[in-house]
Amino acid sequence: MRAMVSAGAVHLPEVAPTLPALLAWNPQPVPVLPALGILAAVLYGWGVWRMKAAGRDWPWWRTACFMTGSAALVAVTGLAIEGYGYKLFSIWMFQHLTLSIAIPPLWVLGSPGLLLLRATSHRGAGRVVLATALAGLRGRIGRILLHPGVTIPLFLFSYYGLYLTPLLDTVGSRWPGHIALELLFLVSGLLFIIPVLSTGPLPMRQSNLGRFFDIFLEMPLHVFIGVVLMMGSTPMIAVFADPPAAWGVDVLADQKLAGSLAWSYGEPAALIIVTIFAIRWRRDEQRENARAERFSAAAAAAAADELRDYNAYLRTLHGR
Repeated sequence: MRAMVSAGAVHLPEVAPTLPALLAWNPQPVPVLPALGILAAVLYGWGVWRMKAAGRDWPWWRTACFMTGSAALVAVTGLAIEGYGYKLFSIWMFQHLTLSIAIPPLWVLGSPGLLLLRATSHRGAGRVVLATALAGLRGRIGRILLHPGVTIPLFLFSYYGLYLTPLLDTVGSRWPGHIALELLFLVSGLLFIIPVLSTGPLPMRQSNLGRFFDIFLEMPLHVFIGVVLMMGSTPMIAVFADPPAAWGVDVLADQKLAGSLAWSYGEPAALIIVTIFAIRWRRDEQRENARAERFSAAAAAAAADELRDYNAYLRTLHGR
């Protein structure tokens, strides 16, 4: 039995999917994620304005990263892409990968948490915001959510648990479940990447070696789902088995395209993440080496001073 999407609650595009049609402005009746992207951009921009007004610098590239992530969120959930994603597996997979792999690193590189701590006033309502943020940083829930034992299984579940079980047909066949799954992709991607790329204060922080292990554990496992989809000889997801006839879509070919996206989309993003992580790891080692050298030099100077004082003391005894 094929699952159907209620046409009354979803705007399904009428024309076949082409690039201009995908990029047309066609928000859904309940635009939760586009509103979230706009709100995030507005709050971040307000924080940057606060920093500038106080005469404090904020790196432009952080602003560019966060705003690009917000724009991507609005685009993949506010344009006609969202409507096609209800019935086309390839478009849905593109949205999934963008929400879980592309947007979270851009947001994390923007350091919104650090901006919050620096730009929020320490008086009035700002004190409540700061107290809430600090409570989250010091709380047990934050440590649990950012633990690799939670972040990696949750990230992989959003692929294997979704596409190899009836979960997508059960939840994603109605617009509330569709939106809930998109939020799951965004949250799981954020929880996975925050411990890897964040430079701000965290409830827990892994060693560089531990973060390196997490990256290379996740990369091949999430890519493998693409192989499974490309090898499928029949439609695997009922939600995508009956696109509108006017679209002229070959369902099996569309599924294979979704698999190829799962296989190829994450590789450039993963390469960029690994490169950034490697650069930061090298900088951390350089700082540690410099700190160790300063400590050794200070220790040597202290030892030389002690030896000089001792020799002076011996000369004094010899004179007596």
